[in-house]
Amino acid sequence: MTKSLTIGAFAKAVGVRPDTIRYYERNALLADPGRTEAGYRIYDENDLERVRFIRKAQRLGFTLKEIAVLLSLRSSDTARAADVLAITTRKIADLKTQIADLMRIEAALTALADDCPVDAPVADCPILAHLATASNTSDR
Repeated sequence: MTKSLTIGAFAKAVGVRPDTIRYYERNALLADPGRTEAGYRIYDENDLERVRFIRKAQRLGFTLKEIAVLLSLRSSDTARAADVLAITTRKIADLKTQIADLMRIEAALTALADDCPVDAPVADCPILAHLATASNTSDR
């Protein structure tokens, strides 16, 4: 027997706010729920499992668009594991690019911080001077 939960209890069970549940519904990540005679949304164990899947995928860095595709593949009778692997491989490449960008930013900020004369007036701060300089790049 599947237990029915109101949106508040459902949101609490999966660790999100009710507006997050409504957002997932608006974006077709979660099907429109059944309703009580009074019009209250009701959710079941399948919905709990689906939102847990969504949340775990988000923690791994997948976007909601990617998660929608993963959910679609998961429910497909014809999809192959290779389809999921392709999405995951693209995600890994995206993450490697983001990591490289963050490392570049860290190096630039570290260099600026190392050049900062702590006792100088703020007008002589190289960090502020760098930020005020027109440039096409965000690094030094």
